Amino acid sequence: MSADAVTMPPPRRDRRRRRRKPSGVSWWLTALLVVLSLTVLVPLYFTVVMALKTPEQLGGTGFAPPTEWAWGNFAEAWRTINYPARALNTALITVGAVVLTLLTNSMVAYAIARQMHRRLFKALFYYFIAALFIPFPVLMLPAAKQAAILGLDNQAGLVLLYTVYGLSFNVFLYTAYVRSIPAELEEAARIDGSSTWGVFWRVVFPLLAPINATVGILTCVWAWNDFLLPLVILSDPSAATIQLAQYVFQGQFSADYTLAFASYLMAMAPLLVVYVVAQRWVISGVTRGAIK
Repeated sequence: MSADAVTMPPPRRDRRRRRRKPSGVSWWLTALLVVLSLTVLVPLYFTVVMALKTPEQLGGTGFAPPTEWAWGNFAEAWRTINYPARALNTALITVGAVVLTLLTNSMVAYAIARQMHRRLFKALFYYFIAALFIPFPVLMLPAAKQAAILGLDNQAGLVLLYTVYGLSFNVFLYTAYVRSIPAELEEAARIDGSSTWGVFWRVVFPLLAPINATVGILTCVWAWNDFLLPLVILSDPSAATIQLAQYVFQGQFSADYTLAFASYLMAMAPLLVVYVVAQRWVISGVTRGAIK
C-alpha cells in the first residue's frame, strides 16, 4: 500500500457523520421538569408568603407578596405550640424509628435476599410486597385499639409501629441492594471463622451505608411529618408532636393561617437540613439497587 493511500482523507459521508454531535438537551424532558418543579415551588412560595403576612393582608388569591413583613408570626407560633418541647418529642420519635428501622429491616432483608432460592423466603418477600397495597386507614383503628390494650399508646409504641409499617417498602429496597453485594465477600469472612452475625455486622452492614441513608431519610421524613398515626396512638397530651400541636391553629369556625404557615416552615426547617446532608447517599442507594 502506498503512502498516498494511507494519508487519503475519509469519505465525505464519514466526515458528515463525525460532525454530527448528539444534542445534550432534551427540551421535552426539560419542560416536564419545569412543570414538576412548579408543583413544589408554587406551594412553597405560597407558604412563605402566607407566613410573612398579617391577618389583614389575607385578601385576594394569597399569592401577592406581603406589603408589611410580619416576622413576629414565627415568634408567636414558637410560643403557641411550645416549639422546643414539641420538637423534642418529634425528634425522639423520629430518631428512635430511624435507628430501629435500620437495625431490624436490614437484617430481615439480608435473610430474605440470601435465601431467595428457597420457597419460604421467596413467599415472605412477596408477602411483604403485597402489604404495600393495603391502605393505612384499613389498619388505623385496629392498630390504635391493639396499642391501647398492650400499653403501647405512647412514644415507644409509635416508634414500633413506624418500624413495622415501613418494613414492606424497606425490605423491597434492601433486598435489591443486598443482592448487588458479591457473596464472595461473605464466603471469605466465613472461611476466616466469622459466624452469620459476624458476617452481617462486620461485612454486610458497613456496605449498606448508601441504602441505609436512603431508608433513613425516607423514615425520617415520614415519622417527622406524620399526623394521622400520632393522632390515633398517643394518649398523653404532653407527648404530642409538632404536627399535633399545629392543630391548635385550626378552630371550629376559623383558622389563624398566618401563624399556621409560620409553624409549618419551622417544622420543615430541620428536615431540609437532614436532606441536604444525606441526599448524596440517598441517590446512590436507590440507583445501585435499581441497576442490579
